[in-house]
Amino acid sequence: MRIKLALIPMLALAGALAACGGGDTGNSSAAVSSATPVPTVPAPTGKAWVDTISRTKDGGYLQGNPNAPIKLVEYGSRNCPYCGLFGRTAPEPLRKNYISTGKVSWEFRDFLIHGAPDLAAALLNQCVPDESFFSMLDQFFENQESFLTRTEQLVKTNPQLAQQLQQLPPPQAAVGFAEQLGMIDFMKQRGVPEAKARECLGDKKKIDEIAKVNADAATVYGVNGTPSFFINGKKVDAGSWEQLEPLLKAAGAR
Repeated sequence: MRIKLALIPMLALAGALAACGGGDTGNSSAAVSSATPVPTVPAPTGKAWVDTISRTKDGGYLQGNPNAPIKLVEYGSRNCPYCGLFGRTAPEPLRKNYISTGKVSWEFRDFLIHGAPDLAAALLNQCVPDESFFSMLDQFFENQESFLTRTEQLVKTNPQLAQQLQQLPPPQAAVGFAEQLGMIDFMKQRGVPEAKARECLGDKKKIDEIAKVNADAATVYGVNGTPSFFINGKKVDAGSWEQLEPLLKAAGAR
């Protein structure tokens, strides 16, 4: 199923926690026509495509050949369990078999279905240098269970505080949830000083950029849940690596 949208201002947290769902389970391989296999594109001398990270004009982060003939875009949430499953199972084969060949690029764009907790994680993930974005994204997903457990405990033991935090202006809400969920300590353990993390959580320019990515996702691209995937601009019916890989092959990545 697909999840209901929660943008800034944030959705009530208790309802959002149960909202995340996987992609459609139908015959997803039919969503992209079978194409002629695309050739391998060598990386520049001394470089590897998996180490090539860039910001995009649409506010996402792209890994791989910026001119790859097959462009994969993911709208994801670091607090969505289905995104977490994808984030723990897909990156290794995606990078090894597809991105490294220069045939496929992978762009991640934030979709804040869980409101302020998602905003806090997105801001902190963007607090590292661009070249470290995907490695930090991997670590958020690897540690997702810990964050979700803390979120559930907060909602259970202090629902009034959780609701109050959701209703604060975005910068304060992001700081509040980052404190409650241990995200600031998480970043400190990975080399980001607390002062820097707090600065990033209050970065209004970044908040506005992320809000625009969300607004465009809903109004321009028709995104209404996570994970949502696009291949060469076409939204596809997939919510897992098992569903997505055949679509990449059908697009020519084989």
